[in-house]
Amino acid sequence: MRCSTWILVDKGRLRWRARRGTRELDALLGGWLDERFDNASEAEQQAFDELLDVQDPDLWDWVMGHARPERPDWQAIIDDIRARHRL
Repeated sequence: MRCSTWILVDKGRLRWRARRGTRELDALLGGWLDERFDNASEAEQQAFDELLDVQDPDLWDWVMGHARPERPDWQAIIDDIRARHRL
């Protein structure tokens, strides 16, 4: 398990930010945070942090496969979430 200073300082903040307007997005984003974040590269961790700035309707469309984010690093996270939940 990796343990960078960034994780120690900001994981609690990320957990709060991963809480969304729907239980489904809460579970999907919170699940990635719990299961993947600690072992992700710092670039992936930063991408996840920035992904949490996106509005819920866009996140939902991406997770459901109705649209794709322009950023490849965000798409990689979305693809991982979709694969883990067989969406």
